[in-house]
Amino acid sequence: MGNLAKIARSFFAVCIAGLAAQQFYDGQFRPVLIPSYASHFPGEFILVYFLSVILILTAIAIVLEKQGATASLLLGFVFLANLLFCHIPYEGWIDPGGRQSIGAWNNAFKEAALAGSAFVVAGSLAREQSLDKIANITTPQLLTTIGSILFSIMIVVFGIEHFLYAEFVKTLVPDWIPGALFWTYFAAVALVGSGSAILFQTRSRLAAMLLGIMIFLWTLMLHIPRAAVAPATDKGNELTSVFEALGFSGIAVLIALSYKPRTRDLHVATPVRA
Repeated sequence: MGNLAKIARSFFAVCIAGLAAQQFYDGQFRPVLIPSYASHFPGEFILVYFLSVILILTAIAIVLEKQGATASLLLGFVFLANLLFCHIPYEGWIDPGGRQSIGAWNNAFKEAALAGSAFVVAGSLAREQSLDKIANITTPQLLTTIGSILFSIMIVVFGIEHFLYAEFVKTLVPDWIPGALFWTYFAAVALVGSGSAILFQTRSRLAAMLLGIMIFLWTLMLHIPRAAVAPATDKGNELTSVFEALGFSGIAVLIALSYKPRTRDLHVATPVRA
């Protein structure tokens, strides 16, 4: 399981490094990290590059497993700060869509999930390195629990949105897959079910592992082909979706691995010698 955990963490590392690379290329914040109202101010590029460097250094620390737990923990707090001081004020008081549609909050939910993902990665690394506390602040299990909650809330909300916006979501299903509406509702049920299982800790290991596999398949069959055709579409959001899906698939697997498999006591009869 150790190799699987490393692969899963590397998926998240690629995610945050990919977002950083996009910011370097565009010279602007990605909307999933900082909403648009905070963009286009004097000296913006300095903060853009500063955040991008933080993301890349954290990705390197995760892959090399050198201070990766501490770096991921700090990154989680950065994402939480972005959520509390940027996304929530923007959607709550500035963006008219934030008061009209739950879909307008998608980037806020993703930011919360990114924060949770960073905490899950920190907990995973600390657990493998037998750290009782990370940076003398918190325990690996508490971080994993908090991270799982933040992550699963996004999953449940996105599942609900599959029901609410089914006519739009079905257009995202590749043409070579028949029954687009069926798969839309199937994904909705799978997202709500797996997210709820993680949130309420019911069959969490199985649900999280299946969720990770499902999102990874979406990355291969949906997001990568769409980004390959038009990587700059919607201001680069198609490419962002590739990084997000890959990262979130890895986090789901890490959450699954954080639970110990259930075992049953096996009573083996010992033969009696005559």
